[in-house]
Amino acid sequence: MTQARVATVDIILLRRGPTGWETLTLQRAEGTRCTGAWEVVHGRIEPGERPEEAAVREVREETGLVVERLYNVTVQPFYLHMLNLVSLAVVFAAFVDDGPFTLGPEHARAEWLPVEAASTRLTWPRTRAVLGDAVSLLANGDAGPVEDVLRVL
Repeated sequence: MTQARVATVDIILLRRGPTGWETLTLQRAEGTRCTGAWEVVHGRIEPGERPEEAAVREVREETGLVVERLYNVTVQPFYLHMLNLVSLAVVFAAFVDDGPFTLGPEHARAEWLPVEAASTRLTWPRTRAVLGDAVSLLANGDAGPVEDVLRVL
């Protein structure tokens, strides 16, 4: 029987750029799954780890950036046919420090892009959609009247 499990996190990194919101896009390195695909920070939740802890850790591991604020955006299902598993990804938006980023071995390139440009670059349609949701929810730099529900850190 197919199982469902909260197994991964996706994190949309946001910062204010000269013309509005920007997000960090990362390109998968040669020899990794989905080689060449453009994505946001993504990773597995380790045993005993809460999704928000995994999000902060993955941002640090994949970019070297520090999460200043973290918001819950949605949960995305994805069927992994090789494992007969519906993997649920908890999706966060994170405001990060504005320092330089460093890439881990699974990514070949990364670039801060205006949201519209990032939307055309990101490979997965569900990531493009949730980027729009995150920017809509956080358009003023916080979640406004739903800050108490969406802000995790």
